[in-house]
Amino acid sequence: MAGPGMRTPQLLAVALAAASLAACTESGNGGLAADGAVCQPFAKTVVATGSGTTAPPAPAPAVSAGDPTAALEDCLHRWGYALAHSGDDAQPVANAVLAACGPSLSRWNQQALVTAPAADQAPSLITGQPTTPLNEHFIYAQSRALFYVVQARAGKCASPPMKDGVPTGLLN
Repeated sequence: MAGPGMRTPQLLAVALAAASLAACTESGNGGLAADGAVCQPFAKTVVATGSGTTAPPAPAPAVSAGDPTAALEDCLHRWGYALAHSGDDAQPVANAVLAACGPSLSRWNQQALVTAPAADQAPSLITGQPTTPLNEHFIYAQSRALFYVVQARAGKCASPPMKDGVPTGLLN
């Protein structure tokens, strides 16, 4: 029975609001359950030794520490997962990830300039607009940073191990 002054439509509206709130999870993701299957394991670094190349067994593929492209990808992945748990919107978090990985992006760009020193404009394979290889590297890094932040949030993925405020295992 409705109390004095509360009509049935008001009571129904309150009950619907309460049911909606009960359906939500504490994660704030609109009631959708996290899917840890989207989480990616962190790559293991391949270390060159005198007797060959070895790496500990890992579920993630091993990558060479001397590959600047792989180092950038690893940096974006680790920092994206590490910072994803921030309460800020995803884009500013992704910008912070990109800032943390600036040295890795610079090494990738340096390698590109050594292998193809002419950085003339050409049409982007994505947009068709004039661009340069270094600009495409930056756009790629931005989008991957955002992807890793959103992926970590969607899957409630674990942060990488940290030491002194930096993810351990970063490739150089």
